[in-house]
Amino acid sequence: MSKAEVIGLVAELYEAKKEVKDYLDYWMNPDEDAKLEEYMKIIRYEFYPPGNREPKTRFSVCKKAISDYKKLKPSAGAVAELMLCLVENACRFTAEYGDMWESYYDSVISNFGTLLKHIDKAGLFDVYRSRLEQCVETVRDCGWGLHDDMGDMFYEMVERYS
Repeated sequence: MSKAEVIGLVAELYEAKKEVKDYLDYWMNPDEDAKLEEYMKIIRYEFYPPGNREPKTRFSVCKKAISDYKKLKPSAGAVAELMLCLVENACRFTAEYGDMWESYYDSVISNFGTLLKHIDKAGLFDVYRSRLEQCVETVRDCGWGLHDDMGDMFYEMVERYS
């Protein structure tokens, strides 16, 4: 393709695809904090929507937000913040609203495990240790073994970092 054709293609993609527009806008003006807040808002709204809307708690929407944010190539700490936003909101939601269904708890546990792996790989455990422990404590009275499973994963990591 010629230079003009490539420019035309990029301009066409920019207009046609929201993902391309978001990526190029971020690439041209990388405001990591603003973009992080935008994606955190998506996650928070799944658990605590504004007004009298019914919470949907769709983990698929939250995971897509995390995946889309990762595509922008933010720092490992910013990704950890977004992943932790999901876990903190899910834990708080179940502690506030009572017993959830098994697949909900499976999703919380899975996302907590993914978060721990990311934090471990990035060497950020000490930065997030207290907030991770707070997540475990938040679900102390929740069912389906949520507290036990999260506690096992967390304290195994504590042992490795001791």
